[in-house]
Amino acid sequence: MKSNSQPVFVLGSARIPFAKSQTSYGDVSRKDLLVAALNGLIKHYGLKNQFIGDTALGAVMNSSADFNLAREALLSTEIHPDSPAYNVQRACGTGLETLWQLALKAHVGAIDLGIAGGVDTNSDLPIEVSRDLQKILLDLNKSRTLGEKIKVLSRISAKSLKPSVPNVNEPRTHLSMGDHCELMVKEWQISRQEQDEFALASHKNGARAYDSGFYDDLVHPFAGLKRDGTLRGDTSLEKLAKLKPAFDPVAGTLTAGNSSPLTDGAAVVLVGNQNGADQCGATPLARIVDVQAAAVNFVAGAGLLMAPTKAIAQLFTRNAVTPADFDIFELHEAFAGQVLCNLKALESEKYSREILGLKGALGSLDRKKINLVGSSLALGHPFAATGARIAGTLAKQLSSGGKKRGLISICTAGGMGIAAILESV
Repeated sequence: MKSNSQPVFVLGSARIPFAKSQTSYGDVSRKDLLVAALNGLIKHYGLKNQFIGDTALGAVMNSSADFNLAREALLSTEIHPDSPAYNVQRACGTGLETLWQLALKAHVGAIDLGIAGGVDTNSDLPIEVSRDLQKILLDLNKSRTLGEKIKVLSRISAKSLKPSVPNVNEPRTHLSMGDHCELMVKEWQISRQEQDEFALASHKNGARAYDSGFYDDLVHPFAGLKRDGTLRGDTSLEKLAKLKPAFDPVAGTLTAGNSSPLTDGAAVVLVGNQNGADQCGATPLARIVDVQAAAVNFVAGAGLLMAPTKAIAQLFTRNAVTPADFDIFELHEAFAGQVLCNLKALESEKYSREILGLKGALGSLDRKKINLVGSSLALGHPFAATGARIAGTLAKQLSSGGKKRGLISICTAGGMGIAAILESV
């Protein structure tokens, strides 16, 4: 394959305000949420009638009716209709995975300009019929005579009419992510107070960033919202302490306050090489240096949400960097306990040797550099949109001057994690 290797950049990003599921976007489809984010990008960066080399978009809670979601969303905008698009899914890492794929294409010159991102909504869930009713309906479709149809319909029972509602529980353990995180915080001895303090910082940082105007050009108003509906700048440790455990009612420490909420929203990122930047007249915000995915065997006892530590370790080794070389850490907050477990593991000599394959502890991430403008606990977590939100947020921070290098880290279902390094231009 002929290679034309060249630097690749985040050129811009856009998202709509995130909202708690079943609230502001209760009647909005996933495609309409995604189109709204795309329209924000198109308007802000003057992409009307622009040809985009490729677009990668995804959703975790998707439907067979949206089998071609990315292309259909793109065709519902003013992007040039010759622009191709395709669907991607890597659970909560989807948004970052799409950025990685398009960056690789732009790196070798296969495309010059791309759009990455994702959407998710728990207000537009693809509720399915039961397996029994599915079989009945398929057999009914094959029936030719009235007698055959009546015979098939006679198999319908009250049990077969019960719908199948999708969830993100782990099929191999039948536990939710929250259940798994409860096991993790017990293993790593993370207290309730530590988790609440971490959640409080996310809300305070997010509110401060909005008040300072940081999000003015990143978040585009939609359906009456101007800022994220889950953000609580007025919360306190006292308020968080009053919340009941959400997963383990007896000995649990995870609550609705220190866990990311079920969220509806969409986010997209404009990515490209210098040719792409010139094509649309955009100024590169940050260079995409490297991305790494990893996984752990959670069925054998490893923490379900610990894989980001492996992805980070592999990135650091390959790029010969340490935590001290970073100015910003953008760590997805599935749960406060998840982030705190990951941080503690990176500081552990034993864990770093046995799990990460390092000679010693990877080291401490400076807490003062973590999620400076808020993250998922405060802003919300529409699964597939989170990676794009974080990439756009980090790129803007790096473009403001004084910051050289940033790290992104995201845990995902299935015991996976994905991490990325971005640098200032």
